[in-house]
Amino acid sequence: MQFSERRMKLRLLGDQRSATYPHSLQFYLEPPSENISLIEFESLAIDRVKLLKAVENLGLSYMKGSQEYQSKLENELRKLKFSYRETREEYEPRRKDHISHFILRLAYCQSEDLRRWFIQQEMDLLRFRFSILSKDKIQDFLKDSHLHFDAISDEKKNLQEKIIASSPSSNGTQWELEAVYKIPFADALDLFRGRKVYLEDGFAYVPLKDIVVIILNEFRAKLSKALALTARALPAVQSDERLQPLLNHLSHSYTGQDYSIQGHVGKISLEQIDSLSMKSFPPCMRQLHKALRENHHLRHGGRMQYGLFLKGIGLTLEQALQFWKQEFIRGKMDPDKFDKGYSYNIRHSFGKEGKRTDYTPYSCLKIILTNPPSQGDYHGCPFRHSDPELLKQKLQSYKIAPGGITQILELVKGTHYQVACQKYFEMTHNVDDCGFSLNHPNQFFVESQRILNGGKDIKKESIQPETPQPKPSVPKAKDASATVAALNSSLDIDMAGLEDYFSE
Repeated sequence: MQFSERRMKLRLLGDQRSATYPHSLQFYLEPPSENISLIEFESLAIDRVKLLKAVENLGLSYMKGSQEYQSKLENELRKLKFSYRETREEYEPRRKDHISHFILRLAYCQSEDLRRWFIQQEMDLLRFRFSILSKDKIQDFLKDSHLHFDAISDEKKNLQEKIIASSPSSNGTQWELEAVYKIPFADALDLFRGRKVYLEDGFAYVPLKDIVVIILNEFRAKLSKALALTARALPAVQSDERLQPLLNHLSHSYTGQDYSIQGHVGKISLEQIDSLSMKSFPPCMRQLHKALRENHHLRHGGRMQYGLFLKGIGLTLEQALQFWKQEFIRGKMDPDKFDKGYSYNIRHSFGKEGKRTDYTPYSCLKIILTNPPSQGDYHGCPFRHSDPELLKQKLQSYKIAPGGITQILELVKGTHYQVACQKYFEMTHNVDDCGFSLNHPNQFFVESQRILNGGKDIKKESIQPETPQPKPSVPKAKDASATVAALNSSLDIDMAGLEDYFSE
């Protein structure tokens, strides 16, 4: 793939465009060759990450292939402007799909865990697209994907009874409408192992409903090999200083709202925090609040995580100073010591001191992937960092039903920590489907308040919000280095100057 500052657009019209991307799904056998800008490189990659994370979340929340699953995944594809149906005016969505897939190969080939996750989501996406592919397009897709599977006609009639008896998915009442493919035996081993296919003379006779299993196996094998080859070539790509920061961030990037703009500033009072922690705080923040009230102190990591969360839900600077000071004094800390040792750092986190940076609350990914808690700490993600038995006891104390606890622990066992927290949200708010993909503790709070208040915002308190400090403007990136710098700023919190925030 080639990159330049200005993308040279392909001048493809009519049949030329159709020939470039003839289908809404593909095996991605040929890498893109056009030039794109780093800005578009970043944009395409982030949209692909959003799509694959939506695929993962929906696959865990709904039965794959169900009507609800199909409908919600189609909505995600439409919202992010990726291809999914066979229509004439689909060149740009298909181009986006093609290029973004190859960009994420570069980001997700770097470890076995990343490769496994990427392959699974891409397979689920292919399965969905194949399920809605019109029958008259299937044979063309198989041919373009170098899959030599031929639909039979004469043999189908002669072997009807044997194929129906051997294939559980076959529907005898609609036999005339159902396509059957003659496939080399070696390509249908999975169906053979499950005794779900008819074999004769070295060939398997596979109904259309079962052929997706073989297609997915072929896709997995090809993609797995491609990722291994990409990993070998990665050092050469990473030597480009423009691309290395982009690729390093993509696999663990948070792409949602950063909650740095305090839309709720001044709308809660300190007296509300205890009750809000019980009903609208995610477990990570509920745990921190409980520890703070009991011990009148939190260690560095806990103060960082909880302090920025409270800022994000609407505490003003004056409220934050009062909140922490009152609690620490209850822990026998001298008021003067607090003023001298902590006030500056709290003001710094609100952008009132030092570089005047507007520090953002931590996303779920940041909490899960960085700064794991040690003995005596209360920060981190309970679903990621708690012992399963302790987590079970904690969920019991939160009045989660035994069946719900089992579901949550199964998700935790599968390392689906954010989905486990989302399941906790649904159970504590008595909703079957929360309607969003949970990626941020402050998102949990906002969505909780929306449900509890009947879709209305949290009631505003009489406290007048402090005049907000203008955020420092970020100049528009004009070259590659500026683009990378802007991305670094957006995907991770700049910790410079905050190392002593709430210091011991």
